[in-house]
Amino acid sequence: MLKLCIEAIQMNSFFSHQIILHINEGSDGSLEWARDKGFDYSYSKQNAGVCYAMNAMVSLAKNPFLLYLNDDMYVCKNWDKPLMNRALQFDHSMWFISGTMIEPLPSSSKNVVAPFQFGQTPLDFQKEKLDAFAAQLKIQDWYGASWPPSLVPKETFLAVGGYSEEFSPGMYSDPDFSMKLWKLGVRDFLGLGASLVYHFRSHTTGRVKKNNGRKQFAAKWGVPSSWFYKSVLKMGTPVNQYSQLKNPGLFSRIFAGFRAIIIAKLS
Repeated sequence: MLKLCIEAIQMNSFFSHQIILHINEGSDGSLEWARDKGFDYSYSKQNAGVCYAMNAMVSLAKNPFLLYLNDDMYVCKNWDKPLMNRALQFDHSMWFISGTMIEPLPSSSKNVVAPFQFGQTPLDFQKEKLDAFAAQLKIQDWYGASWPPSLVPKETFLAVGGYSEEFSPGMYSDPDFSMKLWKLGVRDFLGLGASLVYHFRSHTTGRVKKNNGRKQFAAKWGVPSSWFYKSVLKMGTPVNQYSQLKNPGLFSRIFAGFRAIIIAKLS
């Protein structure tokens, strides 16, 4: 999976990138492979989870923008060009933008293109069919960027302290990071329909003991993550005329607070 991900980055990117890996355990030979290939990497003997991994990798980053990508993703041709073009349009560093995922299984998320089956492992991956599908796909930009592939200025990442390691191994670390950005003052959360990746879907999370991120998020922020995604970030809502997101009304916020109390106590 990792080899296919990196092969796609090297083959389908418009720009040249510093590729940084985090190797969890490395018992499958990935540690030796990363060394042999000369990639920058961080390493943990045990599976430290995505939050620790993200923070460790950022310490190695040489560029002003950070792109978070999971290794169960295959980037489509010129996936990075729309992201960089949009990033350079900002005259400030308070933004968070994302590409759009194509997935093989049904999804309830409005910002995911699914179900479109092009394989669920590298062995049955139908690269040519995906390339042809992605080339003709027209997706409108959407509000609510929060999931990888995601791009953020390094200074903004550091300003919020990166990913919260209390959410390790990583369940609900995405909405937590977005909430930290929101509290910092970020209002530009934008998903780009022209930046496409194929997501094979979580081949590693089933092998770890998951944290109760839903409960953690509700207890930490006083609102449910679902409310934050839907009512604040407007995740998946098409962008017709781009404008900044705004705080919901007081009644919505109070109702969300009651729901968060229930989640935090009963989950």
